[in-house]
Amino acid sequence: MPRMLDVSDEVRSEIGDDEADRLLGGDRAPDGYECTSCRTPGDTHVEPTSTVLFVGEETAVLAFAHARCIPSQVVPVSEEQLAGAVRSISQSQPGGPDLAVPTPAPSAPAPAPAAHVGPAPTQPTAPGQAAILGITCGLVLHGRVGHASLVVEPTGPVGRPGSTSGEDEFLDLLHDAGFQPVTDLDETPDQLPGWSVLVAMGKLHAILQPAAAGGSTGWWQAHQPLQVTDAWRMAASQLSEVTMYAVPAGMVGRQPREDLLRQALERAVALGQVVAASLPLAGT
Repeated sequence: MPRMLDVSDEVRSEIGDDEADRLLGGDRAPDGYECTSCRTPGDTHVEPTSTVLFVGEETAVLAFAHARCIPSQVVPVSEEQLAGAVRSISQSQPGGPDLAVPTPAPSAPAPAPAAHVGPAPTQPTAPGQAAILGITCGLVLHGRVGHASLVVEPTGPVGRPGSTSGEDEFLDLLHDAGFQPVTDLDETPDQLPGWSVLVAMGKLHAILQPAAAGGSTGWWQAHQPLQVTDAWRMAASQLSEVTMYAVPAGMVGRQPREDLLRQALERAVALGQVVAASLPLAGT
């Protein structure tokens, strides 16, 4: 029985025509798999399946996902995250180690330094110290619908390159990138082209932005992938997007409960100190 498998052009260009043809022919594709996005079982014989290639500096790992969850694509990750992906796939899928593709990937964009602002311009908060982005995950109601959300808040002022004034321009930088001011938390912000959120193996890995040479590159990347709740992951999967809110340093803080997170966001909105965008899922 033929497999309902999609290998995108970018995945094919990384793994080569021969390997892609073997996948489509069934020689290298599993019958069953655990979706790298929603973590539920899939079957390549009965439902459309995407090939997702996680690419590190020297190696790559091929995973599978329901086509309804994510399209076939190449996702750049760090070598440490790639090692974790191999362990996760090996544990969850029969024959998992065979999914490792030991081929160099020189064309993959390098990920940003872990947990620091990536290619987005930053100004150190102290000599030699970059502003670190804090990420809080939670469900935020837009009307009666819970949206998987991220609240991004730096540990200190973020300025433009070369600035020595110490002025915080974090929201201005994001506004320049397309994020819009929030006036009502119940309204869902527009999607921002080229930006996306990577949630793989049930964990938050990175926020991606458009790369100058095409594709995506890391804007924020976790030191270690962050565990998200099942409710958060299900909401993200159902809507195929995540709402990203950004606030200046010290505006919201790390709130232990979602009701407190919303209250803090509402206070920040009242002060005109929140920008946001809806970011589609990438990789999961």
